[in-house]
Amino acid sequence: MNTLIHREFTAAHYARFIIEKDRMFTENANRAVTGGTITPDNYVPDPKNPIIAAFFRNIGLADELGSGVRRLHHYVPRYSGKPPELIDGDVFRVIVPLDDAYSFDVEINKAHLKHSGDNNDCALTEKTILKYLSECPHATQNEIAAAIGKTRRGVQEAIVRLRKKDMLKREGAKKNGKWTVTGSF
Repeated sequence: MNTLIHREFTAAHYARFIIEKDRMFTENANRAVTGGTITPDNYVPDPKNPIIAAFFRNIGLADELGSGVRRLHHYVPRYSGKPPELIDGDVFRVIVPLDDAYSFDVEINKAHLKHSGDNNDCALTEKTILKYLSECPHATQNEIAAAIGKTRRGVQEAIVRLRKKDMLKREGAKKNGKWTVTGSF
């Protein structure tokens, strides 16, 4: 539906949806507005096909214009650990990074471990935090919590455990410092 709503039908480029090991992306013919990367802060909704958009909104299959950008930037980091890329050009691209550490199977395994009485959930959280901080060393505890789907308190407790095990160190000040992963995950 998004492809139909935002497609530039006068262009010859065909729409594509491709899934690869480390990312999935869409490409769609486009009439560029900004000509750069789109974020929730700089996005200005521009309906390419307002009649098609209104039709899908009226039958309940589309939300308000621009809600997709906000949702992508809200949910993608929680499921992949990295933000999406929305690139506005003659070909509009949406790139969603994929990471097995954030996959659906991880949540199933966590649920299984909880039901089996095993206390490996702490270890899984610690492993996920180490992986995230190896890629985003300047992340705050709130950002880590949002990215891995845990509470700030849960992240804080896991970080204390990791620091006691000498697997994680903090360098610099609270605001401008960074995390250094010293243990393996």
